Parts: sequence; C-alpha cells; structure tokens
Amino acid sequence: MSIEIKISKRRISYKIAMKILHKRVEELKLNKGKELLWILEHPLTYTAGIRFNDNDVLDKNIKVIKSNRGGKITLHNPGQKVIYFVLNLNKRKKDIRKLINSIEKSIIEFLKIYKICGEIDEKNIGIWVNNKKIAAIGLRVSKWIAYHGCSININNNLNQYLNIIPCGLDNKKITSVYNEKGIIIRNIDKNLKKIFIKNINKI
Repeated sequence: MSIEIKISKRRISYKIAMKILHKRVEELKLNKGKELLWILEHPLTYTAGIRFNDNDVLDKNIKVIKSNRGGKITLHNPGQKVIYFVLNLNKRKKDIRKLINSIEKSIIEFLKIYKICGEIDEKNIGIWVNNKKIAAIGLRVSKWIAYHGCSININNNLNQYLNIIPCGLDNKKITSVYNEKGIIIRNIDKNLKKIFIKNINKI
C-alpha cells in the first residue's frame, strides 16, 4: 500500500501534530488520502493517555495535555524521536497484536544498528534495555484505522521525567541511546524510515 512519509526537521507542537493525525484518520475512514508515517520531535510536552491518573504527576506545576491514545502519562522533549503513523487495517490484517509486534520489532532493529540490545517486557509495553525503558508505545484504533505510534529516547533530557511517574511505572528507570552508549548517533531518520516501512508493509 502507498504510505506518505513525512520527516520534520523542525520541532512540531503536539497539538498541531494531533490535528494532522486526526484529519488523516477521518480521510482514511472515507477511503481518501494515503496512510502516513511521520518522524518528528516535539518541544517539551507531557501527555496523558486514557489510563492517566492524577497521582502520576509529581510536579503539579507542569502542564499536561490529555490524549486519546492508550497508556498513561509520558514525556516528549527535544532529542526524543517520535514516530507517528495512520494505518488502515481494513486493507491490511485486522490484528492489533500484530501491529504492536511490528512496532516492537522495528524499535529493536533500530537499536541493534547502534549495538544496543532492546527487549520486550511481557508485563509492560514498550522496549527496555537492562531493565530501563528506552521506548514507549501508545496506540488508538477507530474503525480499524490505527494511529499515534511510539517514541524513542535518543539524546533527550531524562531529568524531565522526574516530574512524573512515566507510564505508571514508578519502579522502573528511563534510559536513552546516549545514556547507554555515550555517543551521538547518526542517520537516525534514514534508519527509522527504512525499518518501519519494511515492517509495516508486512502487516
């Protein structure tokens, strides 16, 4: 299937990104337009999914944006890559688990390029490195149109996670590619695009 690929070099506000995603969802419901894969970064933003609890906010002074994605509260900030998509599962396999597996596989393959061993935790969604979370996944499905996506910590400020209980996991630590390897990695967008398109097209 034909997927439009967008790679944004400037940071996109979360609210603007959501308007674009929701517009594309409605278009696909009407069999208009193309599916979307969008790689970007957000400015500092805290977002709360449908399982959000007020107790997950430790610093009551921060602003939290409500979202209709799955999951609890998380952080987006510069240096973190966000991969959004809008996929029409009516024209693919109507299998949410297969979609999640494809996302997990893509993140693990991406990390492997930089010699980082990402793992799946059967109890907690996301990708983990040495028992620390490096990537989050949050999805929404409406009439078999799947959207939202995942985020991967590359070289972002991890201290900003201390204002929240990320994803409700108060006993887990957060990490990043830079935190694990101590280097600035290259060809990020190129590798993400190649890997995600390859695996999405297998759904």
